[in-house]
Amino acid sequence: MVLVSSATASSSASIEFTSGIDSTYKEYKFFFVNIHPQTDNVSFTFNLSSDGGSNYNVTKTSSYFWSYHLESDGGAALQYVANNDLAQSTGEQILFGNAGLNNENDGSFAGTLTLFNPSSTTYVKHWISEHNGMHHDDISVNGRSAGYANTTSAINAIRFKMSSGNIDDGKILCFGLN
Repeated sequence: MVLVSSATASSSASIEFTSGIDSTYKEYKFFFVNIHPQTDNVSFTFNLSSDGGSNYNVTKTSSYFWSYHLESDGGAALQYVANNDLAQSTGEQILFGNAGLNNENDGSFAGTLTLFNPSSTTYVKHWISEHNGMHHDDISVNGRSAGYANTTSAINAIRFKMSSGNIDDGKILCFGLN
């Protein structure tokens, strides 16, 4: 793994990586460290670009499931979350969600997103994400999502943002893997 770049949020509307995603590496792995929302009960999302970040509107298809456990020990489950999926949509892909991030002082989440072979001009671009965080209802949530960008154009930029409000704090690191 080679560090390509990193960004630290400070009440940031979004974090964008518009350079460094190229044919140098076959895999790019993003690490989310203590991502904290400014607004309570929001989702953390991403979208992709094939034009260097001028537009974030790449068509995606995905699936999402999570396991959770309430702090009160009042319930736990493993379930598929259909409303976090995309089906041939250019919209934002939810990474931590179901509109649930906790913005209390100790609320945050951490995880990864791996983007495979984004520079390919032959195949669609697959991605996998896993994360754990604090839901606004004081629930530990472990989520998994995966999908593909349905384009044969090279992906060269990615944007991370909240569904509402800013990314109050946190760091995102981008590593390249060969």
